[in-house]
Amino acid sequence: MDENKPGISSSDFPSAFVWGVATSAYQIEGAASEDGRSPSIWDEFSHTSGRTRNGETGDVAADHYHRYREDVALMKDLGVDAYRFSIAWPRILPGGVGAVNSEGVAFYRRLCEELRAHDITPFATLYHWDLPLTLHERGGWLNPESVGWFAEYATVAKEALGDLVTDWATLNEPHCTAFLGYSEGVHAPGSTNPADAFAVSHHLNLAHFAAVRAMRSTRPDRRDRFGIALNLIPAWPSDDAPATVRAAAQADAIHSGMFAEPTLHGRYPDAVRQMAARFGVADLVDGAEIREAFEPIDFLGVNYYNVNHFSHRAGIEPLPSWPGAEGAVLDRPPGELTDMGWGVEPEGLTWTLQRVARWAPDLPVIVLENGAAYPDEVDDNGAVIDPERIRYIEQHIAAVKDAIDSGVNVIGYFVWSLLDNFEWSLGYDMRFGLVRVDPETLDRTVKASGRWYRDFISGRVRA
Repeated sequence: MDENKPGISSSDFPSAFVWGVATSAYQIEGAASEDGRSPSIWDEFSHTSGRTRNGETGDVAADHYHRYREDVALMKDLGVDAYRFSIAWPRILPGGVGAVNSEGVAFYRRLCEELRAHDITPFATLYHWDLPLTLHERGGWLNPESVGWFAEYATVAKEALGDLVTDWATLNEPHCTAFLGYSEGVHAPGSTNPADAFAVSHHLNLAHFAAVRAMRSTRPDRRDRFGIALNLIPAWPSDDAPATVRAAAQADAIHSGMFAEPTLHGRYPDAVRQMAARFGVADLVDGAEIREAFEPIDFLGVNYYNVNHFSHRAGIEPLPSWPGAEGAVLDRPPGELTDMGWGVEPEGLTWTLQRVARWAPDLPVIVLENGAAYPDEVDDNGAVIDPERIRYIEQHIAAVKDAIDSGVNVIGYFVWSLLDNFEWSLGYDMRFGLVRVDPETLDRTVKASGRWYRDFISGRVRA
């Protein structure tokens, strides 16, 4: 936060502004083989030697499946308006399609009822990377039938929870699903074929449209809102050299344009179509198909953590997360880094939100994830004092206010994450939570950052 700027209070935001926290199923639920849940691609990936740090898995995670009432009580104490969670596809449809698992549905109904009883709005994400393994064995997101599978799953979720949930995000960070999972191989299913990543991206875009259309026609409610959560990480050139600017623009097209332009306008950027042709999948990344499938959304979810800074070096192998960005080199961010190695650049959040407003001026925007991992330590009194996370959150809340003041229609902000959790291939070392989860006992302790967020929401402190 700029020390010369006056502080802001939650009362400086619109009266209907939503303050929330976020999690995802595989990262916190545990109960991986209980009550009819089938394996997901992340179960298989995390149980494969060498895939995750220390061989850690989400088998138990934070045990939210059994402790959800305790966790909802923590949310109530934090004073949040809403809780964004994800539904585990293999928990409610163990076969991926077909028979519905009533015990899985019952868990999410209990969770949503508990939230409603505490005046916390449930905000559901359909897909946070845990594809049922049985569908992966049928080709997964590479199979064009995945579009229909996802629409069927969305319909089941809406029919099961539509009386309790009115806010829905279809996909979380599809760039990660496609490029970390199918090109870089650091996420499930662990493939390393860039051409596949482009094809998967196309199927994810089509699946998003199909799911929104299906849910709109299922138990329609005028309060329903449908959107998607995109991690529109800014790709900023580190210098003004034309080659650097071009490399950063290509990375941006893959990371953001690949998903934002179809979502908002039903088309692919020219750069994406050119890359798809270069990788031999132009026929799969079909612009006409996207135009015909297009379905408008009611909000855009933005996940923001950092800025990517790129320079250019001729002749190097393309970065696997941006395989079409020729010569792109990912530079160390300036200044302070979080435990993830990400820079702390709140101005990038303002820039991103303003960019969305230029793309879609009237569309409501929600910051569905924002937070930071730091090496939390427990003091002699059992408290977790985390000033770095407090500073990060207050700086980014101030960045949201700057965007609102510039005319962006931002309607909510969710901290990632409520709980310390399983951080995918990095295991449990990366701690994002406002609440500490003891790695042995799983006991919960609200960190200083959680208390700060509670006091900010209530108006007792300023950012």
